[in-house]
Amino acid sequence: MDQMKRYAVYYAPRPGAFAELANAWLGWDAATGRSLSQPDLPGLPFPAILTAEARRYGFHGTLRAPFRLAEGVTDEAAAAVVSALAARLAPVRCEGLILEDLQGFLALTPTGCEAALLELGAAVVEGTNALRAALSPDEISRRRRETLTAGQRELLRLWGYPFVMEEFRFHLTLTDRLPEPGPVMAALSDHFAPVLPRPFLIEDLCLFGEDAAGRFHLLHRYALTG
Repeated sequence: MDQMKRYAVYYAPRPGAFAELANAWLGWDAATGRSLSQPDLPGLPFPAILTAEARRYGFHGTLRAPFRLAEGVTDEAAAAVVSALAARLAPVRCEGLILEDLQGFLALTPTGCEAALLELGAAVVEGTNALRAALSPDEISRRRRETLTAGQRELLRLWGYPFVMEEFRFHLTLTDRLPEPGPVMAALSDHFAPVLPRPFLIEDLCLFGEDAAGRFHLLHRYALTG
């Protein structure tokens, strides 16, 4: 795989109606590396305005947030670690997904699997920690360390990201932060209702990479078979 600026371990849906609708909403297909035409939903401004930042990451749920590879770690080595993790970790089965306002941005969140998700998230963070380079002062500053709790600052120090372990909350981002989420939430609820999976299954670990332009690509998909 081509060298990337950063890597991440995400959930991304397998091909199907749910993936197609979500990718089109964001305007980016991370699996093919193609920009997509975004839908025109009644009563909403242009989706490109609502999704400018979310678009470059692609539709995903974070398990290991983006990181730079440590010195001496190759992209092939990173792929091998994620592949081995997937081989020993089990899939997670959730009841379904609900649309939520998470402090101003909209996301789909799973129900009925909180403990299993915490366990999966912790295993992925622990299992990939040796791959990442230490955070630079600029990266620490971007995390707005001064706004974090003492516990979150310690997680940032240990794992390179403050919202892991007991602070982890899995979500599938659909928008940037919005001044008035209400109208967008109503429109997206109707738009996604026909394709929301029930049950919702996390069946793979997906290795993503960030290209020179700042867009993320799905590089490898590894089935959870533990």
